[in-house]
Amino acid sequence: QLQLVESGGGSVQPGGSLTLSCVVSGVTLAAYAIGWFRRAPGKEREAVSCISTRSGGVHWKDSVKGRFTISSDNAKDTVYLQMNDLKPEDTAVYYCAAVLSEWCSGHYYFTYWGQGIQVTVSS
Repeated sequence: QLQLVESGGGSVQPGGSLTLSCVVSGVTLAAYAIGWFRRAPGKEREAVSCISTRSGGVHWKDSVKGRFTISSDNAKDTVYLQMNDLKPEDTAVYYCAAVLSEWCSGHYYFTYWGQGIQVTVSS
């Protein structure tokens, strides 16, 4: 049974950094694409970044390019989202999600979801 658990969220001032972790248990991580999504209050869910065996790391959200880095450590069954130069508009609940695929394609076809974790960027 595949499970995803996010950690590393919290509050930070603008310009600060946070690293989110997503532990993927119950499966071989390399067989899955792992995406990071976020939802701010009153707004639509946004696809942020993804990592998979064949796609590598991909940023779906243009505004995070140059600021966020997605990476994985298969030995630890963990995917990371390092977020630098955080801005108030990055405030959201962040979710990691998984789909059985070697490719990061299709924002809306992820079938497993973590519980979400709050990231708040404010002064």
